[in-house]
Amino acid sequence: MDIKTLLSDITSTTHSFEVSGLSLNTQSLQKGDIFIALQGEKTHGREYIQNAIDKGCVGVLIEGFDIQCSVPSIRIDDLSSHLANLAKSFYQQANNVNLIGVTGTNGKTSVSLFISQLLELSNVKTGVIGTLGISYLDINTRNTTPDIFTIYKTLEHFAKINIEIAVIEVSSHALIQNRIAGLTLEQAIFTNLTQDHLDYHKDMKQYRAAKGKLFSDYSTQSVIVNRDDENHPYFIEIASSNKTSTYGLDDFTSITASANGFICNLNNCVFELPLLGRFNLSNTLAAFASLKSLGLSDDSIIPELTKLKPPAGRMEKLKSNDIWIDYAHTPDALSNALETIKSHCPKSKLRVIFGCGGDRDQGKRAKMGKIASELADSIILTNDNPRSESPESITDDILDGINSEIDIQIIHDRGTAIKTAVTTLRKDECLLIAGKGHETTQTIGDKVLIFNDKKAVLDALI
Repeated sequence: MDIKTLLSDITSTTHSFEVSGLSLNTQSLQKGDIFIALQGEKTHGREYIQNAIDKGCVGVLIEGFDIQCSVPSIRIDDLSSHLANLAKSFYQQANNVNLIGVTGTNGKTSVSLFISQLLELSNVKTGVIGTLGISYLDINTRNTTPDIFTIYKTLEHFAKINIEIAVIEVSSHALIQNRIAGLTLEQAIFTNLTQDHLDYHKDMKQYRAAKGKLFSDYSTQSVIVNRDDENHPYFIEIASSNKTSTYGLDDFTSITASANGFICNLNNCVFELPLLGRFNLSNTLAAFASLKSLGLSDDSIIPELTKLKPPAGRMEKLKSNDIWIDYAHTPDALSNALETIKSHCPKSKLRVIFGCGGDRDQGKRAKMGKIASELADSIILTNDNPRSESPESITDDILDGINSEIDIQIIHDRGTAIKTAVTTLRKDECLLIAGKGHETTQTIGDKVLIFNDKKAVLDALI
């Protein structure tokens, strides 16, 4: 597309050159892209321009400053407000894919994956964009919800390969930063709201309002809300769609724990759900409600629930070992994970390894410490992603909530902590390694290190 055509609804320009893509990030920029250099609180955009040029960008759109460089530069005031228009103009097929948006503190990844699995089992080609990456492109995402151009580019690619429905995890950050601006949704789904990201949103009211933007600010055919969460009336009230439905655990006539998950009675159909944790009962109901809203019948959905598989790093049990890996990094998620293991292994003592992320919500640290000391029999505190914070200060914050009588070790090196726990685990013990789940890197200071909890466990078992 010629730059004049791209900018025709925004500004006029004397420049004329072909643009093959739009990019906000030099890491994902490809040759032929135009680089959008935004001015933010912590960056002025200009420091990335030369890197973008080196990688083959054909031009730069700039905001709030002028610069001389070896490719054409076009200044556009309030450039950030035009991102959706740019994306819609360039990636014109993006809205040809039916889009399901899933938001909530916990469960976004599982619900998205369950919807995708069920649709694929019903022969509906489905793409997923979220924490675990982008399906059909084998791309890992840096954030739960990628930047706006990555989303539009992905949706256009989905349209070209005949994907009918895309399921996207929509974080509160993404909604505040308008990363899905200009898109229309088939469904908006709310899972739950518990404490997280208060370093960014300041309080729970602002956090809830951020989540609410998915329901109030976008054209949505239907809204699906978890009525077991006390906030569910808020999301129904603000929804732009009149087609609303709810789900809750009382949708099941009966639930009985089994060795592999739960024996469930749903709408007079009895089946075994091969997932652990009561929270996965809720996640399953969200996916069930989604497919029902799309017009599928009980008879076509319920038999397929027996085939659901959990996402990597979500209550993932390593074969022949009582060792579990889970992404739990909020108080509610940690409580759920510990309660799940206790319910399925009632005769075993429970050891937990966890930490908390640096440069993030400090208020949840003591709460997670309190939960761990109340539900586990022993604790190893270790690094999560300390980032620029001192690991010692993070640990001190967690210790503020821990009962001093519990058996506790502090081993900041996560690999050493996992090896210690695995090699000393007794036959009457279970181990939960919480916080990082599927992640393959660890950020300490300004270094991003290769690290994966599951690999660390398997190495320790050798």
